[in-house]
Amino acid sequence: MRLLVLTVLFALLANTGLTVSAEDRALVGQSVPEFQLDNCYGKSIAWKDFEDKRLVAVVFLGTECPLAKLYGPRLNDIQERFSDKGVQVIGINSNSQDSLTEIAAYVHRHHISFPMLKDPGSRVADQFRAERTPEVFLLDSERKIRYHGRIDDQYGVGYSREREASPELVNAIEDLLAGKPIAVPNTEAVGCHIGRLKTLEPHGDVTYTKHIAPIMNAHCVSCHREGEIAPFTLSSYDDLIGWEETILEVLDDKRMPPWSANPAHGSFSNDPSLSPEDRQLLETWVDNGMPEGDAKDLPPTPNWTPGWQIPEPDQIVKMDKVPFDVPAEGIVDYQRFIVDPGWKEDKYITAAEARPDCRTVVHHILVYVIPEGATRQDLRQIVAGYAPGTPPIELTDGIAIRVAANSRLLFEMHYTPNGSAQKDLSYAGFCFTEKENVRRVLTGQLAINTRFKIPPGDANHVVLANYISRQDEQLVSMTPHMHVRGKSFRYEAQFPDGRKQVLLDVPNYDFNWQLKYFLKEPLTLPAGTRILCTAVFDNSEANLTNPDPNKEVRWGDQSFEEMMIGFMDTIPLKNNL
Repeated sequence: MRLLVLTVLFALLANTGLTVSAEDRALVGQSVPEFQLDNCYGKSIAWKDFEDKRLVAVVFLGTECPLAKLYGPRLNDIQERFSDKGVQVIGINSNSQDSLTEIAAYVHRHHISFPMLKDPGSRVADQFRAERTPEVFLLDSERKIRYHGRIDDQYGVGYSREREASPELVNAIEDLLAGKPIAVPNTEAVGCHIGRLKTLEPHGDVTYTKHIAPIMNAHCVSCHREGEIAPFTLSSYDDLIGWEETILEVLDDKRMPPWSANPAHGSFSNDPSLSPEDRQLLETWVDNGMPEGDAKDLPPTPNWTPGWQIPEPDQIVKMDKVPFDVPAEGIVDYQRFIVDPGWKEDKYITAAEARPDCRTVVHHILVYVIPEGATRQDLRQIVAGYAPGTPPIELTDGIAIRVAANSRLLFEMHYTPNGSAQKDLSYAGFCFTEKENVRRVLTGQLAINTRFKIPPGDANHVVLANYISRQDEQLVSMTPHMHVRGKSFRYEAQFPDGRKQVLLDVPNYDFNWQLKYFLKEPLTLPAGTRILCTAVFDNSEANLTNPDPNKEVRWGDQSFEEMMIGFMDTIPLKNNL
């Protein structure tokens, strides 16, 4: 089955607002009080240590916030670029959940070259009125705030801009050094909430051990645990402390758990959404000061399988001979690796599992088939896939995936940089059966349109595609696929008897979360059933992920181009082998 599922965490846990409040504007021009804090090695650092600096950029950071990780190397570059001009970057960690040891690890992991200070009790954050990580305050020689907001606009809520970033902090530094007014003195800080200590005494009957831990285990911990791609862990009570405001925010904004289907249409077995009752429990728990509860109420730790989830594979295929270098930051477009698995005869796959070598940066894996004599992959044949928290392929009851002899495999890799350079050599395992054991073949189907042209600046360009069932079959799953200009996607069945049914409606498509939607019960498609897929693209300036709103966009493999595919998995009702 096609596992284009991205049930990973990773929409960056950031503020969605782009407007600057009156309170934020009022910060510019204010003086900040002197402070003295210890760095991550226990050495005391005070204002007087920087009195010879013309400008100081105070940046509030956290060790696990995804944006703070990504911007660590960029702040290093800014420090190096302007150090000889009297500019000093100072990092401050005000998170109650971040220890000195964790801050030191952050400094080493991201090669931080500027001072990194610990702010116990968030006292300095309160003085600055800082709310987010990262959040920047650029101070002049009189230690007055001259710029406040973000570092630049490269990263946002679950995306990286493909066009060149607007370097607001660098521009502000250059304006001040040149003696000019700052053109844009305020921008909206985007990032995680600073984890301040709570002064409210824990109270009430809703506790972590009895009510909140089961919610975390069911909806979050599969990705938010050690070694997985999620930016912080949520495996214990201590893990949650400091993240409560961010958790409530992403739930309110429906960014987590990742799920895009309109609940008015379809019922899906892999829907990770929290119930209204679970949301209310979380809100009540936070409002009551987050009581821990009795340890005897704690549910068992989920049994996360460390090895293969499928039976021991008959064959393991690596994506390449050497690891791929994943950079510390920036955009890594799809990487493709072609390998010959040596299949000299037809193969019948009953189980397949793609596994990342470096789980912290592998966003997803798709393994396509390239048939003998073909120059590119068959989009209908995806034989393995990976997304954190998503189960592998296991087929039973005489059902298998058939791959023709002499086919090659294409590993399509989507990497997400995490602030430090990594290496990855991912792989896939396969279990086979003999042809005589197979009664029906699971097949990938497509509603696809490759001939569209999206005009420049068009915010609502509609593209249609059809699939017509040529036999009686069961629809198992659907996966809409577009790139960064994708806005919405809908599947609608038109049955031979005239009935119409919306099968899946994705009103807010997100390129970072190309989810696969498994029907709770397979839907029978009589021969002649037409499935109409309607995709809407936003090629306007308002689309923050749009690489170039002034360009006409056509079909192409890379994310700065576009695709329009309605993937489907079907099984014939009758035996076809």
